[in-house]
Amino acid sequence: MWASITLGYQKRTWTGNGARIQDRHMDHSPQRELPSAPLPLKKSAVPGPPPSAAAPARRSHWGRLVATVVVTVGAVTPGLMVPALAAPVPGAPHLSGTAFGAAVTCFFACTAAGAPAARRIVPRLPVRAVLATVALLTAAVLAGLAVAGQEWQLCLLLALAGLGNAFTQPVAARVIAADIAPGRHSFAGGLFGASLGAGPFLPGLLVTLVGAPYGWRPALWTAAGLALLTLIAAALARPARSGPAAAEAGRPEVAAGSPAVAAPAPRTVGRIVVAWSAAAALATIGNNVGAAYFIQIGAASGFSAATAGTLQMLASVLGIVVRLASGGLADRAPHRIPWTVAGMMLTGAVGLGVIVVGTPAAFVAGAVLAVAGGWGWTGLLLAATMRLLPGESARAGAAMQGGLFAGAAVGPLSFGVLSGHLGISVTVGIAAVGPLLGTLLLVTGIRALAKGAAGRAAADAPQAPAAVRADGDRRR
Repeated sequence: MWASITLGYQKRTWTGNGARIQDRHMDHSPQRELPSAPLPLKKSAVPGPPPSAAAPARRSHWGRLVATVVVTVGAVTPGLMVPALAAPVPGAPHLSGTAFGAAVTCFFACTAAGAPAARRIVPRLPVRAVLATVALLTAAVLAGLAVAGQEWQLCLLLALAGLGNAFTQPVAARVIAADIAPGRHSFAGGLFGASLGAGPFLPGLLVTLVGAPYGWRPALWTAAGLALLTLIAAALARPARSGPAAAEAGRPEVAAGSPAVAAPAPRTVGRIVVAWSAAAALATIGNNVGAAYFIQIGAASGFSAATAGTLQMLASVLGIVVRLASGGLADRAPHRIPWTVAGMMLTGAVGLGVIVVGTPAAFVAGAVLAVAGGWGWTGLLLAATMRLLPGESARAGAAMQGGLFAGAAVGPLSFGVLSGHLGISVTVGIAAVGPLLGTLLLVTGIRALAKGAAGRAAADAPQAPAAVRADGDRRR
């Protein structure tokens, strides 16, 4: 395309890329005078849509996400049911605490190990098929646990349950990207994170109502029946909109209008994702210790087991509220989500440090800080990673899933070993180092993101054409 620009007494002809090819003198004419320096031409020849043709605001559809949350609550039940039933209940297997800890570690470790495979499989299958498979596998594992009685059987069954649980976070990230408006991604992440906070309720309820009066096996058979009911939620997980949506066609979807952080180089993005995943693992070590051994830590601080159990229920409710509230508030300033996560991780570390004091008042204060901070950031970090990887929701979910459950696998077994030799207070203090290191690693990733984005922006800044600069020098 040729463009002619009249400047006083000269006519310059420019090509579309800004290079001058011809100068010739012209007579002065009463034409409207333009600025002495030509405006830079856009690189793209495709004009953007006029303001009147802007796409309407995207609506959120919550049905599939709610179904995913229901299936996820069922998927984490096997890993939480076994340690809950490790308390003296009729018919429980005669296994040591270390054996139960090893079985639970198999669940969390296989969830972390299965995350890379889940990342590749989830975008290629319908959401309903993935959720239904996870629900069926969970029910089968719980039924198997009801008839198992040896350590290797518990480990094998919980390993299978962990592989099924590995699919929940990638499919949740995919559903959020496809069905939820970009301005509600943080709240959606908090809603999914609340499913992890709600996970301990079902085992605790079944132990109280079924396990204590009737025994180990009836409690697990009841849990298996409830897991089958999550198939209803999976069947109702229909796509939010018709048409060749990428989510149902088996291709990675890109949410239209999805807000993404400034894009640094792909290699930098990969390093940041690894750093954030490792930060999640380190922070989860401490958080999972506080969650899994809440009653034991409370008893060591001077509370009775019943009172500590009541405090754990209240802490779970507080954790759910914090996840939802923080997600809703983070949607108002999505670019600040990583710093919010760092602050919450640090708060969790401080809470565990306060618990080390060992008094009832210190336990309550530390538990509030640990729950409000340490248990509330998982959904936010998922939302931040999705913004860092637009169009790769399954990769974002798998990265966070791997980090979270890798840390969860280390926590219970290591706490059991260390507390037996060093005592509970010292072990809690060691656990507080995990979220502190996670905070530092997360901040390192945030700064690398800002530096990479600034460098990319400087490299992509438009440069004035050489002919324009030379002409300007001659004029001066």
